[in-house]
Amino acid sequence: MRRLTLLFLAVMLMFTVGCRPKTTRYQAEFLGLFDTVTTIIGYAESKEEFTALAREIQEQLTKYHQLFDIYNSYEGVNNLKTINDLAGIAPVKVDQEIIALLLFAKEQYFATGGVLNIAFGPVLKIWHDYRTNGILDPLAAEVPPRQLLEEAVRYTAVEGMIIDEAASTVYLSAAEMRLDVGAVAKGYAVERVAQDLEAKGVASLLLSVGGNIRAIGGKPDRKGVKPWKIGIKNPDPESPVTQLCNVLIVGEAVVSSGSYERYYTVNGTRYHHIIDPTTLMPAAYFTSVTVIGRDSGLADAWSTALFNLPLEIGQRLVEGIDGVEALWVTESGDVIYSKGFGKYLEEKAW
Repeated sequence: MRRLTLLFLAVMLMFTVGCRPKTTRYQAEFLGLFDTVTTIIGYAESKEEFTALAREIQEQLTKYHQLFDIYNSYEGVNNLKTINDLAGIAPVKVDQEIIALLLFAKEQYFATGGVLNIAFGPVLKIWHDYRTNGILDPLAAEVPPRQLLEEAVRYTAVEGMIIDEAASTVYLSAAEMRLDVGAVAKGYAVERVAQDLEAKGVASLLLSVGGNIRAIGGKPDRKGVKPWKIGIKNPDPESPVTQLCNVLIVGEAVVSSGSYERYYTVNGTRYHHIIDPTTLMPAAYFTSVTVIGRDSGLADAWSTALFNLPLEIGQRLVEGIDGVEALWVTESGDVIYSKGFGKYLEEKAW
């Protein structure tokens, strides 16, 4: 298991006089899980107390990383790669956490009108392979042939994913099928970990896995509790303004999806990793979408779904979801946010 890199900050906070001891703000970071950086910020009475909590979080996230991995196998673990490898061959008995994730993702498939589809793996794999090759050899970078994409999309029906909850098995009905949970897995795992910590009595923590941010409570303060301040990144790399705005949250999640995260270039044109299921090409509506909500898994799913939908449709859908707000940045640089997003803003930078 990778070693935690702990950064200890000498920031002392006094709580209610005579009732609670001093606590220090600590931060831990580690690499590798979900192919990104995990950051934990919390307050504890001692270095040892925070280190134990950070290691517990790392162990939980490691479990989800291995279960939800579609690229690597792990000894003694039937994961999503196992399901993909046995597509069209046999059902795979899996951990209940995989069943729960797939059922959650299937709910979001219907809620988003099919825009969020974890069975879209055959198309995403093609783009992943072409993007990887294009990054390794930019002079030979190519866009996937249309015919190849259209052949792959024939095997993306979510109905072909057969889940037997009683037997705890998952079966992909065609050998060409492939699950890809990249649009939901990180946020879902973060939410599960956060809920477990809340059940154990953790009252203040900020957890970020590759920008999927979930707050437990608020920040301790001499006067009580303050919101966590989260910066929303400006997706324009040429702008001198690195952040669009700051949002203030207590016990909520903030998740952003953007065209600036993963991409490659072909003949001067950038092709990012968020693929529109309608066009089979990188979505062209926005450069960034940020979602705030109580559930990190839901925020993760909807940040991707809204990125793939025209603004008017996305706005109507967000208005119908209780406790979810969104911010869109268009290709022309316009910043638009849902009716309730303003309550989270510390200030506007646009």
